[in-house]
Amino acid sequence: MPRKVCIVSSGNLASNPRLLKEADALHEAGYAVTAVVCDYTAALRGFDDDIAAKVPWTVVRVARPPWEPYLHAISKLGARLLSSAGLGVPVSLAADAYGGPAQALRHALRDLPADLYIAHYVPALPAAAFAARRHGGMLGFDAEDFHAGEGTGGAGEDFRMAMVRFIERACLPHCAHMTAASPLIGEAYKSLYGVSSTTVLNVFPLEMSRASAKPCARRADNGTLRAYWFSQTVGLDRGLQAFLEAMAVAKERVVLDIRGGNRWGHGDTLMALARELGVAERVRLLPTAAPDEMVDLAASYDLGLSLETETTESRRLCLTNKIFTYLLAGVPVMMSDTPAQRALAPELGDAAALVSLADPPAMAQALDRLAGSPDRLDKAKTEAARLGRQRYNWRVEKRALLFSVERAFAQQGPA
Repeated sequence: MPRKVCIVSSGNLASNPRLLKEADALHEAGYAVTAVVCDYTAALRGFDDDIAAKVPWTVVRVARPPWEPYLHAISKLGARLLSSAGLGVPVSLAADAYGGPAQALRHALRDLPADLYIAHYVPALPAAAFAARRHGGMLGFDAEDFHAGEGTGGAGEDFRMAMVRFIERACLPHCAHMTAASPLIGEAYKSLYGVSSTTVLNVFPLEMSRASAKPCARRADNGTLRAYWFSQTVGLDRGLQAFLEAMAVAKERVVLDIRGGNRWGHGDTLMALARELGVAERVRLLPTAAPDEMVDLAASYDLGLSLETETTESRRLCLTNKIFTYLLAGVPVMMSDTPAQRALAPELGDAAALVSLADPPAMAQALDRLAGSPDRLDKAKTEAARLGRQRYNWRVEKRALLFSVERAFAQQGPA
């Protein structure tokens, strides 16, 4: 009888490629896998339908209950009153006050027994802890970000981060299995709560790269360097403004494609800046695409952008999936000088350029060095492809995940 693993996420299936890789790896290793995810984002519903129809493991999709906003408002009031009185906040109340589908996930897990529950994101953590207690299973957590360090210092942020700490402090010490998406995220959790984790990077399966394994030679399109950035949603806190400024002063011709949803109008804001800088004809906004297409969509470019800002401690410590998407596509990476990316850069060698967002002229010089030398660009692409094939892919990285899960079950004892 295979051991049962239940992965719990407060996001949609399509919004969390990391969950998909985790579920596939555990299923291939012989575990009976169920993923309990949310069906909250209408724009992703079609992608979710396609994924759920193809995967070999079970998917349970949780709809947003109509009363959730009222529960959130009432819970915030109750949690604030307890906090102001110097009293502890119960973890279930903290979860509802934080917001999201914590209670909906708890309800979905009431009658879903498993041997191990692995939570993704803060709202899923207390729900998974509840299920583990109810069904006698173990608790696990995947820290894709340093959630306790996501506050931006804005209005209400202190309260929201206090709720995160209530939840994490109550749940994480009970985890038998914990993974983190970067070494520095793991170190931060260790420092804050004394918990240990295994680093599992945001890399992707080799099979996602259907393009030729040979690096794409530089395109003969008037010597133009083609740069690329993607995310689910276009944002103004991803370093793109600095890159546009660098494009405007670079001697070589650089074009930029930005892929992502423009729900909040941030793409329009970036295009307005591009017009001010005189580079609008070299910038395009592209629509979102399915997660399993991201590697191939990146493969035709010369440079991928991972320009993380330091607006939060979490952003300083993260290594996003962009970096490893580009490498698997055989595309070198321009990375901003955050602590996590600075630590990674030496391992990437010629496949990475580390830049400061505060110095667009220096970014422009880095672009000119790459665009002005076909040999340098070919070398960078060759190294990116080698790293993607030999080191930064899921075939290699999933071993760390499986080792952590196997260790948890070994410490638990025989079934």
